[in-house]
Amino acid sequence: MLGSRAAIAGIGATEFSKESGRSELRLAAEAVLAALDDAGLTPGEVDGLVTYSQDANQEIAVAREIGAGDLTFFSRVEYGGGAACGTVAHAAMAVATGMAGTVVCYRAFNERSGRRFGQPNAGLTGQPSSQGLEMSWHVPFGLMTPAAWVAMFARRYMHAYGATSADFGRVAVAMRRHAATNPAAWFHGRPITLAEHQASRWIVEPLHLLDCCQESDGAVALVVTSVERARDLRRTPAVIAAAAQGSGTGQMMMTSYYRDDMTGLPEMSVVGDRLWDMSGLRPADIQTAILYDHFTPFVLAQLEELGFCGRGEAPDFLKDGGIELGGRLPVNPHGGQLGEAYIHGMNGIAEAVRQVRGTSVNQVPGARNVLVTAGTGVPTSGLILSAG
Repeated sequence: MLGSRAAIAGIGATEFSKESGRSELRLAAEAVLAALDDAGLTPGEVDGLVTYSQDANQEIAVAREIGAGDLTFFSRVEYGGGAACGTVAHAAMAVATGMAGTVVCYRAFNERSGRRFGQPNAGLTGQPSSQGLEMSWHVPFGLMTPAAWVAMFARRYMHAYGATSADFGRVAVAMRRHAATNPAAWFHGRPITLAEHQASRWIVEPLHLLDCCQESDGAVALVVTSVERARDLRRTPAVIAAAAQGSGTGQMMMTSYYRDDMTGLPEMSVVGDRLWDMSGLRPADIQTAILYDHFTPFVLAQLEELGFCGRGEAPDFLKDGGIELGGRLPVNPHGGQLGEAYIHGMNGIAEAVRQVRGTSVNQVPGARNVLVTAGTGVPTSGLILSAG
């Protein structure tokens, strides 16, 4: 069993910006070296590397740049942001099975100054691939962006449960409030009000500009090793109590409109069930959650799929400040991707490590168990990190 056999021993990141001024490879190397230094390890001790299939930096290139030696394990995880926690799952499996002793997970990109994921891309359709076939049902009719794909879900959720744009806005307000006290966040010192959310321009109704995460340049890296070894290193280890990947029945890439019910995220339920079973924990045992917040409506759905509230109950959960610091379940104390940076979810895993260590700038008191999720609307992944 994977649970509690591996730990995150080091975290590292570049600054988060809108124009890094350097290559994605250099960003990756900087973050990896920072993570190794945080753990008190040398590049020569790295024998495994894991990243996203979308990352432009080859594992062997990163290994050369940091001065690593031989690699015995390397892996990539598909599905964009859904890969975030999956990279840690792969690293933990490699450590638990003896494939490698020290595995670094990394994600680096110039997502603002380089290729921007949120821009329309008519080339998604017509390609001789399964995804090209899938997208041919949507792209020719104007559904060309992630915001448009999520807007379809959001409108159906509003119809089914009576949710409003203001309910989505409460997520954005909470994330920006948390980011406002985080010096590493792009929106440090810049909270917003619900009125400002409602006044922000439409992107795709019912999504306002402030329902959509930012675009960022930067990199984050994590060092995974055995629990026993991690306990002898520089920092308090964040034990990987559970790690899971999941894809739901009828899964498509953010366009799963042909299921019997399109008001939920079944793949997140698959991940959640695995996390609870593997860790032996339940929602009541989680002190804070890092939920993937690329679009606000999916935060509501995740709260429901993971069992923090019932179906259709997330709007009420939000109204009483349930996801804010001091609430029933503080979500994204660092500000998330809406407030800190969009590094495809990897910065959220780093925040979970800080919470377990007790070193976050917005520390949740008594945080021993932290749940983390990866990208939603796609095949996804999740973690539970615990104090060791």
